[in-house]
Amino acid sequence: MPQNLVQVVDAESFSAATHVSRETMERLAQYESLLLKWQRSINLVAKSTLDQLWQRHMLDSAQLANLAPDSARCWIDLGSGGGFPGLVIAILLRDRPGFRMHLVESDQRKGIFMREVIRETGAPAEVHTARIENFARETDLKPDVVSARALAAMDRIIEWAHPLFGPETIGLFLKGQGLEDELTSARKGWIFEETVIPSLSDPSGSVLQLRGLHGADR
Repeated sequence: MPQNLVQVVDAESFSAATHVSRETMERLAQYESLLLKWQRSINLVAKSTLDQLWQRHMLDSAQLANLAPDSARCWIDLGSGGGFPGLVIAILLRDRPGFRMHLVESDQRKGIFMREVIRETGAPAEVHTARIENFARETDLKPDVVSARALAAMDRIIEWAHPLFGPETIGLFLKGQGLEDELTSARKGWIFEETVIPSLSDPSGSVLQLRGLHGADR
């Protein structure tokens, strides 16, 4: 097992590994319960990963919370789907003053699901039912952090999301194998500084931390 990898199998081991509060664990358990209920009618996560929910989805998402600056107040999560990573982060950072998670998802049914989780957990979040590229062009939000998980190759993500990036905006992207090839393609049209951090939840995964994004022609 890689030295940085954390192994969790259930809520109890997740709590032991992350040291989150009892109240936070109760909210994450509410989220889990709602997801399992809605999963019967909507494909929120791959069925094959349900028995590894706390490792593959909860922990995978939670690791991003510690990679963002403590000053982050506005966070935009792209293609949120069943709420990973955005809803997990919103629950973890629920007590941070002024914090707001914006979940961008074009599937209306998934948006309805996420709104129910927000109501039940009190997560400081809101859902925007829109295509990413349209939202990025039209929003007035100026995020401190932009995130995405299992969304698309990096050149495509940057093409969609670049209007959201200001000089201080940080991108946090959960990626699998082939990241170096994705970065090579993305550098053909964009300039950025990247840090690749080994994933805590996936031995073949990583977190791409991206800063200073702008077009190569600037």
